[in-house]
Amino acid sequence: MPPRKRRKKAESQSRGLTPEQVGAGSPTAPAEALRRAVEEDGGQVLAVFRDPLGGNWQILAALPIDKVQPTPYQRDLSESHVKRLTAVIDALDRFLDPIIAVRGAEGGYWTPNGNHRLAAVRNLGGRSILALVLADPQVAYKILALNTEKAHNLREKSLEVIRMARDLAGQRDATEKDFALEFEEPAFLTLGACYEKNGRFAGGAYHPVLKRIDDFLDERLSRSLKTREERAGKLLALDEAVVAAMKALKERGFDSPYLRPFVVARINPLRFVKSEKGSRPDFDATLEKMLASAEKFKASSVKPEHLARAGGATDE
Repeated sequence: MPPRKRRKKAESQSRGLTPEQVGAGSPTAPAEALRRAVEEDGGQVLAVFRDPLGGNWQILAALPIDKVQPTPYQRDLSESHVKRLTAVIDALDRFLDPIIAVRGAEGGYWTPNGNHRLAAVRNLGGRSILALVLADPQVAYKILALNTEKAHNLREKSLEVIRMARDLAGQRDATEKDFALEFEEPAFLTLGACYEKNGRFAGGAYHPVLKRIDDFLDERLSRSLKTREERAGKLLALDEAVVAAMKALKERGFDSPYLRPFVVARINPLRFVKSEKGSRPDFDATLEKMLASAEKFKASSVKPEHLARAGGATDE
């Protein structure tokens, strides 16, 4: 892959609106329509203003909590995180971090960024929730990158991306490449399909390889999702062979949290191959080589010092 160009640092105070400009001017027709819709839905509009960076109109509103749901492609809730948030919000007796909401066609609201906060307020019996309501529904797909209230692990991120792809396939005639920004990384799509089939799949061991061989497909999403499922099937078959190699190592007395990454590294044909600019090794050919190597893996050739030098990331 070609090296990324470092973004030039912007000059101080060279972009966006002044504080006076944020609240000045007449809202656009879509913003006014959204204001009326929020009020018709039983919400209370607290402010209509322009985003200070891009100048886009948006609304700060109190929404009926029963009309707000997480996006269907979002990661699953972490019960422990919800419990902590519930306790903190309850102790403060204040809700200080508005969620982001996008109004749907039926009068309900999706939040692509705020599911845990929403669940916490529900746990406390809240009737309403404070939200930044956006007029552009497509923002919901881009805004997940801002979701930092609880850091993603690889499984959560991959499931989120594959669910987003399935949702987009039902409403947009576009290719995977058209959503490179929203999906962030092609490996997330393949790993997401793996996690759908096996929630305990140890994707972390294969992620470094996938980052070198996986790319966004120039296929319509409805077709590319089938390709992702096929790739996931091959990756899961490879993992079965890797598990067999791990079992052989354990029978020889090796016991380490790094066994799977160690085996994957040993069978990786790209281990000592430098990446060439603008090109990627073939996905299917690479996995076929890895599968053949895993099936021929000789645990008897592994010495304790080999595993000691491996280190690296453990399974998830």
